[in-house]
Amino acid sequence: MTNVHILAIDLAKRSFQVCATALGGAVLFNRAVSRAKLEAVLREQAPCIVAMEACATSHFWGRFAQSLGHDVRLIPPIYVKPFVKRQKNDAADAAAIAEAALRPNLHYVAVKSAEHQARAVAFRTHQSFVGQRTQLINALRGHLAEFGLIVAQGPTGIKAVGGMIDDDMTALPEAVRDIARLYLDQIAVLTQKIDELHFKLRAATKVDDAMRRLCTVPGVGPVTAGAIMAFAPDLRVFASGRNFAAWLELVPRQRSTGGKTRLGGVSKMGQADIRKLLIVGAMSSIRWIIRRGVLPDNWLGQVLGRKPRMVAAVALANKMARTIWAMMTRQENCRMA
Repeated sequence: MTNVHILAIDLAKRSFQVCATALGGAVLFNRAVSRAKLEAVLREQAPCIVAMEACATSHFWGRFAQSLGHDVRLIPPIYVKPFVKRQKNDAADAAAIAEAALRPNLHYVAVKSAEHQARAVAFRTHQSFVGQRTQLINALRGHLAEFGLIVAQGPTGIKAVGGMIDDDMTALPEAVRDIARLYLDQIAVLTQKIDELHFKLRAATKVDDAMRRLCTVPGVGPVTAGAIMAFAPDLRVFASGRNFAAWLELVPRQRSTGGKTRLGGVSKMGQADIRKLLIVGAMSSIRWIIRRGVLPDNWLGQVLGRKPRMVAAVALANKMARTIWAMMTRQENCRMA
């Protein structure tokens, strides 16, 4: 159809809802199609605006539509929700996406390339393996504690467990020893995979100029640099470092009205992976300052002198985000003290 202005798609795995609207906003059709039919619809449709929620598989369909000459607009779901009319169903969702795509000044999500998404898969896999290893370590520590064996926290503390279960003087039933060995085997496998993924991230910092530049920021290592490269868009889309920090939600939540400004804590609505790692890196820097026992005579020292550590860590993470934006947009290394 040549008179279609916006083709709004409510994504799913097998059944997709497609709502087509004309230039004036009138609905031309709103029907469910199969996966194969959706591909045919996009191929047969003359170039138009293809709008979707920024959710699972949206970047794949975005790349597919862009290859056919369509103008793709990925809309954050939070901006679509206000346009859903009364009943919640696929047809109403598709119509709401079409309505939201008509709004001026709406912020869209950039379509990620396959290489960009591959980086995200590598990072998520690394984090998943770390979580699984932590779960196994905590389970093993809990089981051994029931028999009077207290194991230190973390992967380092688990190294002593092998000697404990092999010691005949330890009062452990044989069945528990066998189960503990199963845990140790699984932990060893996960540790090997984690080390391999971490080695690949470190190797990338040696050949990738952007990742090497990111690692010059104090508190930013290969994992954090990998997360920024995987999840952040091109930082040139942000007008300033303040906007990038706000995108990460490293800014206070506002509840201002009537000329009165009320600021609260961070809202945690931004990109959680990068925000978490920046705060962890900031807290690591603060921990070393506290260990020295003397606060430095600079901005961070002044913040630590009057604010709790966590508040100071968020403030430092905000500053790190602004520094990262300036570095990546100007193609310069970090000059922080």
